[in-house]
Amino acid sequence: MPDAYTVPLAKLVADNGLECIHCPREASLISIGSREVNRPGLVLAGYTEHFDAARVQFIGLTEHDYLAGLPEALRLQRIEAFLAMKPSAVVITRGLQCPPRLLELAIAHEVPLLTTQETTSACMAALISYLGIELAERVTRHGVLVEVYGQGVLILGASGVGKSETAVELIKRGHRLVADDAVEIRRVSGKTLVGSAPDNIRHFVELRGIGVINARRIFGMGAVKLTEKINLVLQFEPWDSEKVYDRLGLDEQTVEILGIKVPVSVVPVKPGRNLSIIVESAAMNNRQKLMGYNAARELLHQLGMEDEVKPERRELDIWHEY
Repeated sequence: MPDAYTVPLAKLVADNGLECIHCPREASLISIGSREVNRPGLVLAGYTEHFDAARVQFIGLTEHDYLAGLPEALRLQRIEAFLAMKPSAVVITRGLQCPPRLLELAIAHEVPLLTTQETTSACMAALISYLGIELAERVTRHGVLVEVYGQGVLILGASGVGKSETAVELIKRGHRLVADDAVEIRRVSGKTLVGSAPDNIRHFVELRGIGVINARRIFGMGAVKLTEKINLVLQFEPWDSEKVYDRLGLDEQTVEILGIKVPVSVVPVKPGRNLSIIVESAAMNNRQKLMGYNAARELLHQLGMEDEVKPERRELDIWHEY
């Protein structure tokens, strides 16, 4: 069972440009725990089945005008029934005037009441995206995450194998650092993983023999990035002369992270190998595969061997090592 994550209402308000009309207590003490949002049209029409009070509720022009057109007694009854179910928060969009009775009942039922100048659809879309990231299932792993040619490359490996040194070399070559040492990975959708660094170690890189450096301070703002999708995993390991490594790239190896399979390659490390160039080549090769081109298949085709060699699909279990 994944952990249930929440976001403080105060952070949600500040990050999305909302304004607070009423808050029953300190906004930082109120938690939002649902990634879904809702327009309570059916509830205001009298149908209260399947109502999810954990969702942020939006009152737009349609709901506002519908309530305005109801007789006073019925309008009061519908608003009372809506707020009595204690939704986590109610947002009034388009800068519409808050009906006085709505404010009174929100105070009575201790329901946070917010407002925004944005249209309903725009505000809902932005909040859905925001909550999808803030409340996403996540895991933290030891590694380095860099953006190389638009590809998010997660580098894994035992301590001292050269991950951080490779990251610094990639920064010098014009690429960007996302996280070093600890990578927080979030599943923001059924197909997308996004990695970032914990706030307290963001932009810092540990280089053995040198110490800790701040990549943003040394290399500038263009050398770092806050988040990046994870498109490829590279596992660094010391060169083993007894092990047979993939030389063509036909094997389709993947690793499962939070239920999503990501392409993975094992990169043997030994003196004399330029790891930064290898990472660049791997990123560009993965990008070409995503666009439908596979160099190994083309080579086999030119050699007349395409039908003789079948790609092997394997899933690697590498998380337990790090």
